[in-house]
Amino acid sequence: MNEEWKPPRLDGTVAVVTGASRGVGRGIALALGSAGATVYVTGRSTRAGDRTEGLPGTVDETAEEVTARGGTGIAVRCDHRSQSDNQALADRIRTGHGRLDLLVNNAWAGYERSADVRFDAPFWEQPMWRYELCEGSLRAQYDITRLLTPLMIPQKKGLIVGIGFTDGDTYLGQAAYDVFKSANDRLSKAFAADLRKRKVAAVSLHPGFVRTERVEAAWEALGEGPAAVVHTPEYVGRAIAHLASDPGVLERSGQVLSTGDLADEYGFSDIDGRRLPAFRLEGRMSLATRMDRLNRVVAQATAT
Repeated sequence: MNEEWKPPRLDGTVAVVTGASRGVGRGIALALGSAGATVYVTGRSTRAGDRTEGLPGTVDETAEEVTARGGTGIAVRCDHRSQSDNQALADRIRTGHGRLDLLVNNAWAGYERSADVRFDAPFWEQPMWRYELCEGSLRAQYDITRLLTPLMIPQKKGLIVGIGFTDGDTYLGQAAYDVFKSANDRLSKAFAADLRKRKVAAVSLHPGFVRTERVEAAWEALGEGPAAVVHTPEYVGRAIAHLASDPGVLERSGQVLSTGDLADEYGFSDIDGRRLPAFRLEGRMSLATRMDRLNRVVAQATAT
């Protein structure tokens, strides 16, 4: 049952959410739609074409749901690793709206082909294609941001959100993933420094452990249920909707934020009514230890 959420009003806001066919990107786009925003929904999966690794969800379906919720969804097939695709998106927004208010860099190919080689294998057992997937994802964020930021600068306002994962002091269990997720936070800090005098904010947002289609598929393959998964993708979207509507968001520019902390600050909950705390890992944990901690977080949140 959905918890009643009174979203901040983002009518007139023009947003781009990358990688929004499914998962966290879809949840962000839907929350922004509930707030009345116009959302360019980008991704590689389309109703008429291929779906990434056969997973459910397309940009078309997400855009339609954005519209159904009161916003305006615009589906755009875009592989953000392609400079020509990125340029075409920038040109389309410039022609259609002449400006951009919010960019959410969510697209991330680093989880693909996870079944081919154990995700947390030591670096000497990792194939170079896995490094290249992570490297390409960060390069894609850089490229689309450099092309879309000029649509924010003339109006002297805007927000760029990079989706990270967890504290940079914690090794994430795979060398390439760890390096490029940490670099994601650093890239947001760099964007913020360059943009500070332009009145455009850039932050990195850390979700918790999210119940996405890919995570559910992984748990199904293991023969276990997703009981340890902490929150839904829309919890992240609600955090971004509140950030985008905050007149003081420029003061946060360059910061690393967490969904759980923002939920406490802005007073929103997940769609099931739970207000889950910030998710942080302490030291290097085995998968079993992480899952045990996640289960305890869920139990604590349910009891409060």
